[in-house]
Order: sequence, then structure tokens, then C-alpha cells
Amino acid sequence: MLAKRIIPCLDVKNGETVKGTCFVNLRSAGDPVELGKRYAQEGADELVFLDITASFEGRKTFASVVERVAQRLNIPFTVGGGINEISDVEFLLSKGADKVSVNSAAIKNPKLIDEISRRFGSQVCVVAIDAKQEQTGNWQCYVNGGRVPVGLDLFSWAKEVESRGAGEILFTSMNHDGVKSGFANEALARLATELNIPVIASGGAGKMEDFKDAFTLGHADAALAASVFHFGEISIPHLKQYLKQENIVVRI
Repeated sequence: MLAKRIIPCLDVKNGETVKGTCFVNLRSAGDPVELGKRYAQEGADELVFLDITASFEGRKTFASVVERVAQRLNIPFTVGGGINEISDVEFLLSKGADKVSVNSAAIKNPKLIDEISRRFGSQVCVVAIDAKQEQTGNWQCYVNGGRVPVGLDLFSWAKEVESRGAGEILFTSMNHDGVKSGFANEALARLATELNIPVIASGGAGKMEDFKDAFTLGHADAALAASVFHFGEISIPHLKQYLKQENIVVRI
């Protein structure tokens, strides 16, 4: 059985790590370079770096920060934000990224997924999906850092993403983001059932049991979190020991 992965996420704005609730009310969480170094030392399986305002502001990812973070890491490093074309991917890989995460650009131009996976391999292409569950119960996708609904169904888009060659999906529930009441396990379980590529759970981690539920109820392949790690509420070594005791396969 493949080990479940624990992935800290650095949401970066203006070169600084930030964290909000439901994609708003951002507050500072520290220097991304120092946080990245700390998480690698603590046993994180991977690190995700998202330049959260790049798409909205119509600019490229802060490459200098990416490069500085990458120099401190010995674990896989995924970078997203402001990636619109193949040359952006090439540039970020040259700065130390192992994978890239595309979100808004992939929805606007789905062929970008095909191009990335064909050129660099599907393992390089992570498609991030920010979705919100509406009052009808349907899950709608959003772009530009959760600002703009696009009338696209989460599950339909996830299947298309897989068919175009994405290596994995990073699904963030906007309803659960920063709320710390657990992940969107029903939606995760449906994604896990309908897809053949790994699904990373994002949005909702508040306690160690939430990670266990994401793996056992949501059947996620990895769980991503930010504030519980940034602000010292959960330590990665303690989390992994807990998961191991709960018979979940993790790398210690």
C-alpha cells in the first residue's frame, strides 16, 4: 500500500506566507523560506507553494522566492500561481520546482494540461481545483483565488482533468478552508471513486483526527494543510505517529 502523504502548504502573497478563512481575512504566517526548511526537517512528504494572487493580479509567480525555498528543500516541491503557458512551467522547473500546480489557467485553457503532461510528464502536472458546495448540494468550481465562479461542476471537471493527462488533483473545499472542522470527506470519497489518479485533500484541517478521516472516510491519497502547521497547533512528527497508531501507512 502506498504511504499517505502529509503536505504543508505555503500560501504566499507579496513574498510572505499568509492564511485566511474561506479564502478571505488573510493574516501573516511567516517567512516561506524558513517555513519550508522547517517542514522538510520535520518530515513533511512534500511542500506546496501557491502564489495566491498571481492569477488575479495577472502576473507571474515570484520566482526569486520559489528559488530560495527550493534551495532549502530535500522533498518534492510543487509551485502554483500565475502559470499560463509552457514557458512558465519550464521557468519554474529551472528555479527548483518538481511539479507545477495549475488552476485558473487550466479552466480557461484546458489544453494547457495536455501540453504540460505531454512535454514534462504527467507527474509534473498537478491540477488544483477550488470548489464550493452550493445550497443545491452541487459543487461549483471557482477561479482567481476563489473569487469568480465559473459554472463548472467539480466532478465533471476532475474527470476531464484526468483524461487530459494530469498526474494528480489538489481539491480545496472553499466551504471548509480555514474553518478547521474537517475535510470535505464525502466529496473526496466520490472523487477517489471516480478517478484513477491521486487526490490531495485541502481545506478543513483542525485536529489530527481530521487527517485520519480524510484518509479513511475520504480515501484521499494525501492531505494538505496550512494554518495548523504554521501556527504550531499540530506538529508533523506527532501527526505521523498518531496516524501510524491508527494503522494508516505513513513515512516516519
